[in-house]
Amino acid sequence: MLMDTFGRRAVDLRVSLTDRCNLRCTYCMPEQGLAWLPKPSLLSDAEIVRLVGIAVGELGVREVRFTGGEPLLRPGLVGIVEACAGLVPRPELSLTTNGVGLARTASALRGAGLDRVNVSLDTVDPETFRVLTRRDRVGEVFEGLAAADAVGLRPVKVNAVLMRGVNDHQAADLLGWCLERGYELRFIEQMPLDAQHGWDRTGMVTAEEILARLGERFTLVPEPDGRRGAAPAERWLVQGWTGADGGPARVGVIASVTRPFCRACDRTRLTADGQVRNCLFSTQETDLRGALRGGADDAAVAELWRAAMWGKKAGGGIDNPEFTQPDRPMSAIGG
Repeated sequence: MLMDTFGRRAVDLRVSLTDRCNLRCTYCMPEQGLAWLPKPSLLSDAEIVRLVGIAVGELGVREVRFTGGEPLLRPGLVGIVEACAGLVPRPELSLTTNGVGLARTASALRGAGLDRVNVSLDTVDPETFRVLTRRDRVGEVFEGLAAADAVGLRPVKVNAVLMRGVNDHQAADLLGWCLERGYELRFIEQMPLDAQHGWDRTGMVTAEEILARLGERFTLVPEPDGRRGAAPAERWLVQGWTGADGGPARVGVIASVTRPFCRACDRTRLTADGQVRNCLFSTQETDLRGALRGGADDAAVAELWRAAMWGKKAGGGIDNPEFTQPDRPMSAIGG
């Protein structure tokens, strides 16, 4: 298994399939994009499946989420999902996507064994979407969400980042839109993982502010103690609304900056070029791609991975005024 010196066990693996993206969200990357990873440096489909197999079979990982960049841009995505669904024991498989192109692939992904999706959507207002993403594609995201729901990729979750003066006043509108469709909404505090290194703690919309905005229109009741587990989101029940599963509707807030959840963190991350990161905000990585291509067997790769996780720090330090932002932006790490 993957343990650290603080007794935390990593059972949730995030696998980045590409650093490329077809949107240009202002809080993530510049309008012109970035210098993408060269193709030879990326893990092949077979290497990804092998590493996921080691994580599941040797290291006790139970959940695998495919991320990016934008994972729908990975040509072999459906085949990767199908191969990972065939692993024993079978992990839970999910996908974090911006939803562009999901309408075309949702059925194939479901057929390959994908269990559910998280779709990034910061606003339902077309003009605000264009300002935030520098693209006019919100209709495609709506279609992708509907397609995912129709083929059973549930619960369909929506991830949203609020930017002060841009979409923070639309928080309740977004929640209402999701409630009407049976989607589970998660607000995420903006994190210092932008390529421009322009993040400013004082300008960030905090969890407290988000909840205040929602409370102007909705009555929120904290979810009972013990339900959260290692989940990063604190959740509230929305009174008067029913969720897609017939139970109470919920909304979550991931307060990575103001209320870090490091104490219960159960994640390990694999970048598109085969580097293990034991924390989203780590400044160090462990090269598994080099081990694979150097002829290491599964046992040796597993031991390398264990060593990387054993050295995990108590926290990411994001709540420390002296916090140093990682060189890699979110698009190159994987969400």
